[in-house]
Amino acid sequence: MKVHEYQAKEILKRHGVNVPQGRVVEHAPDIGRFFDELQGPIVAVKSQIHAGGRGKGTIYDGENPQSAKKIQEGGVKVAKTRDEAVKFGSAMLGNYLQTIQTGGKAKKVYKIYLEKGTEIARELYLSILLDRSLCKPIVMASTEGGMDIEEVAHRMPEKIFKVPIEPAIGMQSWQAREILFRLKVPAEALKQGVDFLLKLWKCYEQEDASMLEINPLVLTKSNEIIALDCKLSFDENALYRHPDTEKLRDTTEEDPLELKAAEYNLNYVKLDGNVGCMVNGAGLAMATMDIVKLAGAEPANFLDVGGGANVETVSNGFRIILADPNVKAIFVNIFGGIVQCDRVANGIVEAAKNVHITVPLIVRLKGTNADIAKEILAKSGLKIEVADELKDGSEKVARAIGVK
Repeated sequence: MKVHEYQAKEILKRHGVNVPQGRVVEHAPDIGRFFDELQGPIVAVKSQIHAGGRGKGTIYDGENPQSAKKIQEGGVKVAKTRDEAVKFGSAMLGNYLQTIQTGGKAKKVYKIYLEKGTEIARELYLSILLDRSLCKPIVMASTEGGMDIEEVAHRMPEKIFKVPIEPAIGMQSWQAREILFRLKVPAEALKQGVDFLLKLWKCYEQEDASMLEINPLVLTKSNEIIALDCKLSFDENALYRHPDTEKLRDTTEEDPLELKAAEYNLNYVKLDGNVGCMVNGAGLAMATMDIVKLAGAEPANFLDVGGGANVETVSNGFRIILADPNVKAIFVNIFGGIVQCDRVANGIVEAAKNVHITVPLIVRLKGTNADIAKEILAKSGLKIEVADELKDGSEKVARAIGVK
């Protein structure tokens, strides 16, 4: 689960992490008043969406940048006067921001964040996240912070270093000093910097975060270290321990189909392809997506219906898949292990009767009672094309959408 920048900074403040003073704005008439409260002389005006690259983004008056009118360059602007703050903020609120991370579309800006300006001497980068190869958290940092960190990672990976943290004991003071030394932080800032990093680690650990990113991590002209921007995401499996954090969820930032699938207890992720995939088991789902792509089609989703694959789960899976207008065919690939294939076949037949399926449906069932299942599907009277093997199923799907 992700939160907005202003929410992340409220959480950082709870843990004693140094962040600039700021105000959240939802209505344009409040911009001038909040600018005055921050007492300048400069104020950063920041669009609040769940995407990076806001500073280099573009504001449009509609969701589709191809047809919408351009309103303003930049979803983060620096205002030197009250009038500038009102101008920039009014252009953002209610309009749409496209960045390199919004997938070709633009996201609506419901809120902006006014933040008191900071005298920046240097911009650094620092994040804490899980390294799955090490099975432990790491601190990833660089002396080259700011908007171009992705370019740094691509062109100068040697500028980014990693420090593993032993989860049983957490970040130690000597590790914090090592990180600061490698970031070339001056001696005058070391004491405050160590305290800053230890509090940052405490926040990551106690909040069950999956990723905490500070970019830029700023060293001011007075040798003070400040978290100028923050991205914070949480392990959803641990949200039951943090009911206050769960309340911060902004469903306007999430895909409506993924939200609907969650209501049905389906593991669904929307993609940009044209073949709806319904599979039981995450590993088989990934393999199915790969072979669909290999056959020349493109998977429109990841959908794991779990071990049951009964009438209810299959019906809800069909509804979710068909709600995506890009889907031109559906590939059901179920392995009958614990659940027998004939029961799955009966479930698919009943589900297909309950849901009006308007695209070609290809079904592959393998495992216990697969021959009986194949007979059930053949005698159903429904337009279901049965596949014997995974390769056979993927090729039939590709042909169904016109791929030769």
